[in-house]
Amino acid sequence: MAVVEQEPVLLRAYQFTPEPDSASWSAVLHICVMTVDHKKIGIMYVIMALVFLVIGGIEALLIRFQLLFPRNNLIGPETFNGLFTMHGTTMVFFVGMPILIGIGNYLVPLMIGARDMAFPRLNAFGFWATLFGGLLLYFCFVTGGAPTMGWFAYAPLTEHTFARSAATDFWALGLAVSGFGTLTAGINFIATILAMRAPGMTLRKIPFFVWTMLWTAVLILFAIPPLTVALTMILLDRNLGTHFFDVQNGGSAFLWQHLFWFFGHPEVYILILPVFGMVSEVIPVFSRKVLFGYEFMAAATAAIAFISLGVWAHHMYAVGMSRVVDLYFAAASLVVSIPTGIKLFNWLATMYGGRIILASPMLFAVGFLSMFLIGGLTGIMLAVVPFDLQLTDSYFVVGHFHWVLIGGTLFGTFAGIHYWYPKVTGRMLSERLASWQFWLLYVGFILTFGPMHVAGFLGMPRRIYTYDAGLGWDFWNQVTTIGAIIQVPSYAILVFNLITSLWKGQPAGDNPWHAWTLEWATTSPPPAYNFETIPTVHSRRPLWDLSHPDDPDWKYE
Repeated sequence: MAVVEQEPVLLRAYQFTPEPDSASWSAVLHICVMTVDHKKIGIMYVIMALVFLVIGGIEALLIRFQLLFPRNNLIGPETFNGLFTMHGTTMVFFVGMPILIGIGNYLVPLMIGARDMAFPRLNAFGFWATLFGGLLLYFCFVTGGAPTMGWFAYAPLTEHTFARSAATDFWALGLAVSGFGTLTAGINFIATILAMRAPGMTLRKIPFFVWTMLWTAVLILFAIPPLTVALTMILLDRNLGTHFFDVQNGGSAFLWQHLFWFFGHPEVYILILPVFGMVSEVIPVFSRKVLFGYEFMAAATAAIAFISLGVWAHHMYAVGMSRVVDLYFAAASLVVSIPTGIKLFNWLATMYGGRIILASPMLFAVGFLSMFLIGGLTGIMLAVVPFDLQLTDSYFVVGHFHWVLIGGTLFGTFAGIHYWYPKVTGRMLSERLASWQFWLLYVGFILTFGPMHVAGFLGMPRRIYTYDAGLGWDFWNQVTTIGAIIQVPSYAILVFNLITSLWKGQPAGDNPWHAWTLEWATTSPPPAYNFETIPTVHSRRPLWDLSHPDDPDWKYE
């Protein structure tokens, strides 16, 4: 037998605070506020991210309506800049990272055979710090309006001389507080994965999603502190008279760019590596094949994490760095595409010859592959210095990073949500609604961000709130806005599907997809203690081993 169970050991910690019997809102609030259960915290992360996704989506729609026609007066320039700042900040810091950290929170202990995260109370603190940071950010509206310097906050636009409103202070405070929450999550993931795996589960046998979460946590520890330091320096400049970024008093605007992009480029991989892990769990199950080249995929993940820390200044070609520096960052940016390409070929090799089942998780995974391929190719184009100098700060760049972060992160995340929703709730999502959601999102996405590349080629700069007629941009902006409108019902369908399936969805059973990893060995939803007995594993596919104990072809690990 490939899975050997030990004596039951129920932890007393799960008996300290019995949950209220009442189903009232006060009981639910008590559970949410007091819980240290990684599963409930993970769900709260995801719900918080979905709420911010709606807010950020509304901000994006207002931006698109303003750009629908030349010389449109729907929104004034200050309001437009505020929406621009809040949309980018919300989507990066309070949608992308929380939803991925939340999914990791829920799944990592289950996938490695643990009963909880290594530091449950620190885990709860991380969630509440992230939520409080988001509330601090939006508290800026109480000061009279949102900050207007863009989500990248280039100096000297953040200096007191240029932005006297307290909104910029709330922006910096909100990101700093949420950064502490993200750091605690990174520490918790590393400790949990390295110290709390089930007996027999070596690092070579952990599920691939767990492996990507480990390297995501490493990137968090390297990338978040420089941003936190830079935000502290902004607050000091604005409130205590220092001049780190104040060019008029001897500061350096380039210093902010280096600090921000040293965070900003690894942030791309903080957002995409967990998605790589989700897709690497979904594709094998729905291809009915083992993941092709696990070791190469694992090495590629580590390589991406290391290389991504050394390519930040390809965002800064236009500031006048030396030719040697430009050449280094161009080469490093091209090199990072090699391990990324390895992953793409390995996913395709996994699908090749498989018995592919196009259920909703696989549908979104295939959508992810197509979107990430295109986004990656435009990224390689921008890594070339002369090409980047022509298109820097144009809508080509806007289309590129949305294609990677939305096309990549969002499609892959939706694949994970549709895959693990039955485990979380015990109910199946509607496949019909999921199909409608996918195609509306897919078509709307292409119509939204594809024309941005063309507008960028035609010279449309980013960060402008209006434009003159006759420049060739009118049509492409109108198509982009239509695409954004088409995407709206896809998100509404997702929310409707998630909510109605809780009551009307078909019962899922413990393992509806016939998957192989440990989270499917528990009930759906799992109990508070996850596993009544801690399993001992001998391969990367313990559930297959359990149901096929005499199949020698699967004893390769």
